[in-house]
Amino acid sequence: MVDMVITIRNARPADAMSIAEVHDAAWRDAYRGIIPGRELERMIARRGPKWWEAALRRGSRIVVFEFDDQVEGYASYGPNRVPALPYQGEIFEIYLTPEFQGLGFGRRLFQAARADLAAHGYGSALVWALADNERALAFYRALGGRMLREAREKFGSEYRKRVAFGFD
Repeated sequence: MVDMVITIRNARPADAMSIAEVHDAAWRDAYRGIIPGRELERMIARRGPKWWEAALRRGSRIVVFEFDDQVEGYASYGPNRVPALPYQGEIFEIYLTPEFQGLGFGRRLFQAARADLAAHGYGSALVWALADNERALAFYRALGGRMLREAREKFGSEYRKRVAFGFD
């Protein structure tokens, strides 16, 4: 019998390369055809291993999902960045490599981020998703998210609608 170990833990600077690889694969899968191609490539290129290592050294809150000692997903989170919305915390990103999507691991990352936010005094949280990303919208609805607000985000010369979900 072969044992596979699944772990969700706090990210370390040594995880930067793996997080960058997950980011690259997940963003290409999620946003190809939604974010204009040139802008998508620029956004991915900006978030390489050095960017992630610097974020972790600055104290950014990031948890990783490991499958058999390989990082296959991550969630980043912290205080709410939109003071006009009455939520204390915010989950900035949850991404998994495409092979691990739809298996319940995103839910586990979400729960780990929410638990850490709550442990630091952030009892409520919000999450933003692009409105054209149907998988993300369905995911946050299934978790019990309540749609709060719509906004626009600029990608190069084009705009895309984004949606905020609240979790009490």
